[in-house]
Amino acid sequence: MNTELPAAMPVVVVKQPFLKRLIDVTIATIGLVLSSPLSLLISIAIKAEDGGPIFYSQKRWGRGGRPFRLLKFRTMHEFSDRDHGIKGATEIDDRITRVGRLLRATGMDEIPQFIHILKGDMSFVGPRALAIGEVLTDESGEVTAYEKIPGFLERLAVRPGLTGMAAIYIPRDSPPLEKLEYDLRYIEDQSVWLDIKLIALSLWISVRGNWETRQSKF
Repeated sequence: MNTELPAAMPVVVVKQPFLKRLIDVTIATIGLVLSSPLSLLISIAIKAEDGGPIFYSQKRWGRGGRPFRLLKFRTMHEFSDRDHGIKGATEIDDRITRVGRLLRATGMDEIPQFIHILKGDMSFVGPRALAIGEVLTDESGEVTAYEKIPGFLERLAVRPGLTGMAAIYIPRDSPPLEKLEYDLRYIEDQSVWLDIKLIALSLWISVRGNWETRQSKF
């Protein structure tokens, strides 16, 4: 699997406000401390269900095209990637465990990503961190890689986010190009106040357990 962008595909990195980084580090630090007891309970539940690993890791595209290994609580059966390939979850998906359904609905599977925010691999708000080698079905019905979708490089101009405009405002199964439009809109309009608004909306969605809904999350 190729984890480097071709030299002919340069990425223009967009400078982001220092205050954005300060907010990221502050909230991630507080979040890790406060979520420690919950993380312990989640770890026990995952292990008790099927005896598999607690965490799931996967290589993702980061800012500037630099790959990093993303960590999250495992929500699917242990060998899902090997048996089914790297692809997004569907509404009725046998790969997802019982514990995983709860974690995905509330967003609690993303708690380990606070570590990536502290390291600078991610931000709280930004485009989704696409999996390297992830495939999708385009509008013509052809299976293709995300890296071949127009606008892919532009998404790599900023740090990927734990949450973002596409995740919040449009249904989960929306076409990739529609998600891309929201990601690019965020890069163009990003501001500290927009980040605060999106973080607040994300917390509300988590409380309601609506992250996995295929309709409006509000």
